[in-house]
Amino acid sequence: PTMAHSQALLVLENFIGGKFVPCSSYIDSYNPSTGDVYCRVPDSGKEEVEAAVKAAKDAFPTWSSKSPSERSQILNKLADLIEHDLEAFAQAESKDQGKTITFARTVDIPRAVHNFRFFASSILHHVTECTEMPAMGCVHYTSRAPVGVAGLISPWNLPLYLLTWKIAPAIACGNTVVAKPSEMTSVTAWMMCKLLEKAGVPPGVVNVVFGAGAKAGEALVCHPDVPLISFTGSTLTAQRITERSAPHCKRLSLELGGKNPAIVFDDADLSQCIPTTVRSSFANQGEICLCTSRIFVQRGIYNEFLKRFVAEAKKWKTGNPSDPTVNVGALISKEHLEKVRNYVKKAQAEGARVLCGEGVDPLTLPPGNQKGYFMLPTVIAEVKDESCCMQEEIFGPVTCVVAFDTEEEVIKRANGVKYGLAATVWSSNVGRVHRVAHRLQSGLVWTNCWLVRDLNLPFGGMKASGIGREGAKDSYEFFTEVKTITIKH
Repeated sequence: PTMAHSQALLVLENFIGGKFVPCSSYIDSYNPSTGDVYCRVPDSGKEEVEAAVKAAKDAFPTWSSKSPSERSQILNKLADLIEHDLEAFAQAESKDQGKTITFARTVDIPRAVHNFRFFASSILHHVTECTEMPAMGCVHYTSRAPVGVAGLISPWNLPLYLLTWKIAPAIACGNTVVAKPSEMTSVTAWMMCKLLEKAGVPPGVVNVVFGAGAKAGEALVCHPDVPLISFTGSTLTAQRITERSAPHCKRLSLELGGKNPAIVFDDADLSQCIPTTVRSSFANQGEICLCTSRIFVQRGIYNEFLKRFVAEAKKWKTGNPSDPTVNVGALISKEHLEKVRNYVKKAQAEGARVLCGEGVDPLTLPPGNQKGYFMLPTVIAEVKDESCCMQEEIFGPVTCVVAFDTEEEVIKRANGVKYGLAATVWSSNVGRVHRVAHRLQSGLVWTNCWLVRDLNLPFGGMKASGIGREGAKDSYEFFTEVKTITIKH
C-alpha cells in the first residue's frame, strides 16, 4: 500500500506489562465485507511472547494473593466499561469479522460483558471439600490455588465473546494471562486492553500478543513457564498444540469443531422447529462451532419440512453487515469462502441437490460490497452419510438435510462422525427426547430449542470436538491446582 493509504489503516500494538508496545513486523487484516485491507496486526513471535510471559510471571505473586472479592470487583468494573462502549465494540467486531451489526450488538458484545460478570460472581461461591477420619484422629481438606501463567488462544468466529470466556475465569481464579487472539480478528481484544488500567487490572495480569498461530501461538504453547493452555479452534491445530505441550506436561482445555446433527421426529412442532433450525444453521454465517450442519428428518414429514425450511432460508437477507436488516454477513476470508464453496461443488458432483443458495440463486450485493466474501444460506438434500459434506466441518452457511425412518437408525447415523459437540432433538414425546439425548455422543444436547446456555453448567465436546469442559465449576477446576491436606489432631 502507498504511504497515504497506510496512514488510514488502523495499526494495532501488543499489550505487555500494562503498556502498548509496537512490533517490528505486521500482518494485513482484511475487512471481509469489502475485501480491503483495513488493519495491521503485529506479527509477533518468540521475543514478544517471552516479554509477555515475563510480565505475567512478575505480576502473578501480587495478583494471586488478592482475595476473590477484590478480583471480583475489578472484573465487574471491566464489564461495566465494555458495556459503556458496547456500540463501538459491536461496530468494530462487525467490521473486523464480517458478522452482522445486529449479531454483534445482541450476541457477541453483551455475552463478553456477561462473561466477566458471571465469573466475577461465581468466584465468590466455590467451596472446597473436607472429610474426617475419627478413628485415625485425622481430618482432610482440600485447598485450591491459581496455577500461574495461563496461555489463552482464541478463534476468529466470536472474537471478544470467546476471548473473554477464557480471560474472565483465568484471572478470577488468580492466574495471570498471555492471550493470543486470531490474527484475522484482533481489534476488539486491542480495544479491551485500553480499558484494563481504568478497571483496576494491574500491569502484567492480562497481556495480549497478536499474531499468527504458527509463530506467536507456537511460541506460547512451547514456553516452559506457561503451565496451562486453553484453546478454541480447529481439531488439526489442537493436535499440534497437544504434541508441542506434551514435553512440558501442560494442562490443556481444547474446544474444537463440530458436525452437529438436528434430529426432527414426525411429531415435532414445525412452527418452532423450522425458524430455530434455520437460525441454528445460518446464524453468524454458520461460523459457530455449535451450528447445525446435518438435519435428519423423519420420512413422513421430510417433504413438508424441506419445502418450509427452504422457504424460510430464502427469507434470510445476505449483504452489508452494517445494514440492520441483514441476517447473513460476510465470511471471514477469501480462502475460507473458497473452501466453503468447494464443499457445495463436491456435493453437486456426488449427485446431491442444492435447493437454494450457492450457485442456485442470484446474490445481489450493494456497490461497496461487490468484492466482499459473501455467500447465500445454502441447503443441500440427498447427500450420502459418507460424503465429506456430512463428515467434515464446513463452518459456513451450508446445511445438509436427509431423511430417516427409525429412532434406532438415526442415533447410529447422528453418531457416525468423528465429532461430538452439540446436537438438537425435535419431538413432542418426552420419553423419546430423554432416550435419544442419552444415546447421542455429544457434549451438549438441546431439545426443542437451540443455544440456550446456562454458564454454570459444563460446556465442551466428546471425541474430536475436544478435551475438558468449561463452566462455573469446570473452569474453576481447570484454572486452579488442588491440594489435599491432612491434619492429625
